[in-house]
Amino acid sequence: MSLDTITDVTVFSGGAWHPGTDVHLVDGRVHALVPTGDLPHGEHVLDGAGAHLTPGLVNTHTHLFQAGLRGIGEGLPLLSWLSAVGEEAVRLTPERAYWTAAAAAAEALRSGTTTLVEHMWPHPSPEVHDAVLRALRDSGVRAVLCRGVADRADGSRKWGFDPRLMQPLKEALAHTDELIGAARGSRVAVGVAVPNPRCLTPEGMAAVRAFADERQLPVSLHLLETTTDDTMCREHAGAGAVEYLERAGFLWERLLAVHCVELDAAGRATLARHGVGVSYNPLSNMRLGSGIAPVPEMLAAGLRVGLGVDGAASNDTQDMLEALRIGAYLQRAAHREADLLGFPEMFALAANGANRVLGLEERPDGVQVGMQADLVLHRFDRDYACLPVRDPGATLLTCAGSRTVATVLVGGEMLVQDGEHVRLPGAELATRLTAFTAP
Repeated sequence: MSLDTITDVTVFSGGAWHPGTDVHLVDGRVHALVPTGDLPHGEHVLDGAGAHLTPGLVNTHTHLFQAGLRGIGEGLPLLSWLSAVGEEAVRLTPERAYWTAAAAAAEALRSGTTTLVEHMWPHPSPEVHDAVLRALRDSGVRAVLCRGVADRADGSRKWGFDPRLMQPLKEALAHTDELIGAARGSRVAVGVAVPNPRCLTPEGMAAVRAFADERQLPVSLHLLETTTDDTMCREHAGAGAVEYLERAGFLWERLLAVHCVELDAAGRATLARHGVGVSYNPLSNMRLGSGIAPVPEMLAAGLRVGLGVDGAASNDTQDMLEALRIGAYLQRAAHREADLLGFPEMFALAANGANRVLGLEERPDGVQVGMQADLVLHRFDRDYACLPVRDPGATLLTCAGSRTVATVLVGGEMLVQDGEHVRLPGAELATRLTAFTAP
């Protein structure tokens, strides 16, 4: 159901909270923000009394198929963990790809995520990618589906990618064009996903860059999650990872660099000079012992930084509100500054930080007239552990979660009602996920 009016709500707009506001929606966008009762209500009305309204969050990085892999490789370092996940990826079927993607998207929506960026691993089956697109469309979430590509094979994954999951680059890019056609008219945009700098040859990087430029697509790339990228690039190419990418012309304003835990000052300056965006994934980096991304230093260098949860094999949830809180706390602990990255700064990262790089609508200042009606209604009184509310922003940052998310709209359509996804019944998702893990 599409809503016309949210009444008497406290709305976050212009960097402040405004109580007693009616939010009017037309054709999937915010049409007016007015004092309660100033304009006639539409036919479909949501009572917002006692609730708080914000823009939806943008999860800049996930791997949806990992919703079937929670807890895998616990305690393993990154390369060993990747090997364990890779074995599961080899066995991925279209059916499993569909249901894990559907479950992950529903879980994301339930935590107030209205847009997600899916970084697909390369896979030789077009049907697997097609299934993920269907799941995203069925969930109703807004998404950027980045199709995985690689052209350097290496079973160890140190200087290349698992050959069992690869297909010729030309075929992968041709299928990306098919996905673009299939996604047309939906809430899903398409991009390209590169596992890391080691998985593309210079010729491959040139081909991917040309393909993306011609179609104005974003490209998602794992970069410097650990020291492996630098070590391998220096050993095989005689340059660090950032220099290797720059030499190949693979740094530009539609590239999203994911993780960047080991990004030094020179690397930050180089990425900023080329307009590259960064996805900060604090919980995944903690789980795998990768380290702490230098986010304040990235922001000071002028980089656009968004927030991500990563896949459920390394987080192990799709809860953006958890990432919001831990992302701030981790930086405070690392820098020993209690006031670092408060609600305004973290919410800006989570709702708008990398939107321009990803080709998404920018939302720099809360709920505004004209923006897509991708909105989240919080009811903090759904959980007494969030009460009393002294400062709504502080409550969102420090103790809110999916349990306080009452309603989620994407394009004005209600996808979460009373905390549950309206299209994908939780009982069916539970049955499907349980079947995938049965002996």
